[in-house]
Amino acid sequence: MNLFEHMSEENFEQVVFCQEKSSGLKAIIAVHDTTLGPALGGTRMWPYENEEEALVDVLRLAKGMTYKNAAAGLNLGGGKAVIIGDSRHEKNESKLRAFGRYIQGLGGRYITAEDVGMEEPDMDTIHLETDYVTGRSPATPGGGGNPSPLTGYGIYVGMKASAKEVYGTDALSDKTVAVQGVGSVAYHLCKHLHKEGANLVVTDIHEPTVQRAVQEFDARAVGTEEIYDVECDIFAPCALGAVLNDETMDRIHASIIAGSANNQLHQSRHGDALHEKGILYAPDYVINAGGVIHVADELQGYNRERAMKSVEGLYEQMTKVFEIAKRDGIPTHQAANQLAVERIENVRKAKNAYVRDPKDILS
Repeated sequence: MNLFEHMSEENFEQVVFCQEKSSGLKAIIAVHDTTLGPALGGTRMWPYENEEEALVDVLRLAKGMTYKNAAAGLNLGGGKAVIIGDSRHEKNESKLRAFGRYIQGLGGRYITAEDVGMEEPDMDTIHLETDYVTGRSPATPGGGGNPSPLTGYGIYVGMKASAKEVYGTDALSDKTVAVQGVGSVAYHLCKHLHKEGANLVVTDIHEPTVQRAVQEFDARAVGTEEIYDVECDIFAPCALGAVLNDETMDRIHASIIAGSANNQLHQSRHGDALHEKGILYAPDYVINAGGVIHVADELQGYNRERAMKSVEGLYEQMTKVFEIAKRDGIPTHQAANQLAVERIENVRKAKNAYVRDPKDILS
């Protein structure tokens, strides 16, 4: 990869390579865009085959966070970090603390959080070296803990906005929702749906989570492949990505697709196909932004009521996506990108006026 050429083409601001020999740290931090504010995005620890693979991944993820944070209405830019290594065997305190010092050295341009291979205790360890970390445990001052409950609530809120668009009412009572994957996030989604009176059909590769949903929410369990053929009002992908593909598109019988899984569309053309079929797709990185809203609230000292209120704003953000889709005659996955781009560009224009740092005036 010609890194500078790629950074220029994709408007990246900064890529930082970090290594610390004694701990074995090898990490990359990518800051994509800070127009709206400091770049927020999680740290992923993964045993990449090589440095090129790690670089490609961190760049892709960082740009995605710019769009996610902008579309969620946050005053935050997008960034991401990856640590090369197997989190099960190669994670240690010295490595995490060395990584934290590199984050601190960026002076707040990048704020990290947990991602694949990282957990709350890891964020607490990183926090020993830097103030610029979220996703910390409640045991630490201002820590918000597990974001899954608010992520699930955000899916529920976005689902109601989607129902309003399709049915003219956001009521989900008596609607049949097929939930693919009932892990931590989807469990909380199902809790809200059950309370409102929705009919739930669930599946998961982990049988105990299925049985929990059956017992607590009176859900109907089906096989992992059968879920695509369920007659339902809303299909909620809450497990793996790329589930909307050539093999599944014609099997889904729903008016709305709205779930927590990342990268649900196998390719962009599958979003186009949903649009042509008249199925409303709730873009994943907008509707599942409850998690990033949760961790972003820690920047002010976590307050659950304030975070919940912010997550409720996803209703309006989803509505904006649908309005742009209708305005421009484009599928919703393209409209989500347009929402993010328009917000960033509007703020970028507003920043053209020169403002001198007050500290400089006083010096």
